Amino acid sequence: MSRVGKQPIKIPSGVTVKLSGTILEVNGSKGAMKRDTFGRIAIAQQNNEVVVSANDGENSSAYWGLYRTLLSNMVQGVSAGFSKSLEIQGTGYRASMAGKVLNLTVGYSHPVNIDPPVGITFEVDKTGKVGISGVDKELVGQVAAKVRSVRPAEPYQGKGIRYAGEVIATKVGKSAGKK
Repeated sequence: MSRVGKQPIKIPSGVTVKLSGTILEVNGSKGAMKRDTFGRIAIAQQNNEVVVSANDGENSSAYWGLYRTLLSNMVQGVSAGFSKSLEIQGTGYRASMAGKVLNLTVGYSHPVNIDPPVGITFEVDKTGKVGISGVDKELVGQVAAKVRSVRPAEPYQGKGIRYAGEVIATKVGKSAGKK
C-alpha cells in the first residue's frame, strides 16, 4: 500500500480532471496538461477530491504513488503555476530580455541567448534575478537547470548563476607559503 497514493487530491474550483482511456487531462485557469498513464492507475472523483488507486495490472502498485504525485503537480500547475528564481553574481555578470529571449552576459566573449520552450516565461528584475515560470513543474525545473548550467557558481569566489537561496560552499584559494 502506498502512503502517498492513498491521500486524496483536493481539486480547486475552476479545475477539471478527466481520465479518458489512458490519457489523464487536467484543465485550469493557467492552462491544460495531458499525461499518458499507460493504464496503470484508476481515478475516482468524489465531490471536490480525486482519489487515485492502482489497477490490477502488473507493477501498477509500484506506480501508484508516482502518478498520484504527478496528478497533484498537474492540478497545482494549472491552478497556481510553478516558478524558480535564479541569482546572478559576479562583476559584469547580468541578464536582460530581448522580447521573449533571455540574454546572459556571464564572462564569455559572447552573450548567451536562451529561447524559452513552449509554456515557459522568463522575467528579469533590476536586481539581477531571473524568474522562470510555467505550468509544468518538470519543465520549469529543467529550464532552470539549463540556465544555471551556462555558468554554475564556482567555489572560490562564488561568481556565477545559482538558485535563489542556494549556499555555495567556498574553498580557500592557494596561499603563498614559506618553505
